[in-house]
Amino acid sequence: MDYEGAKAKLLWNWTHPEPEASEVYTDDALVEFPQSGERFRGKENFSVWRGAYPAEFIEFELRSLRGEGDTWVGELQIRYEEGGDPLPGVVILHFRGDLIDRETIYAAEAFPPAADRAQYAEQSPLDSTPGLPVRVRAA
Repeated sequence: MDYEGAKAKLLWNWTHPEPEASEVYTDDALVEFPQSGERFRGKENFSVWRGAYPAEFIEFELRSLRGEGDTWVGELQIRYEEGGDPLPGVVILHFRGDLIDRETIYAAEAFPPAADRAQYAEQSPLDSTPGLPVRVRAA
């Protein structure tokens, strides 16, 4: 998988309704949320709950996408209400051929920088991969 292909699959998933959105996964794909300990095995299994997800507004902003071959890592922000505070997140994608066979998703609330590290750090906006960010509203 190349950069443009990985980006296209991720954006397809975010901008299409179920079950069309899940066309980018293998039938036996695994989707996991390590923070909650949830693991969903099989496209048929996770496509159902994604299609019934109750949020009326979801907006993704892909900030960075890096990787090569079968593994790609996307840095993102997600909003669950228009104008709401974004949650930073990471999605790790593994591909088998042209389809995603494993997706690992981390999302967390932002936190202020620690005072004891302030003298060593600089504050800056998130870096973006050239051509990004791309902001899309979920279908």
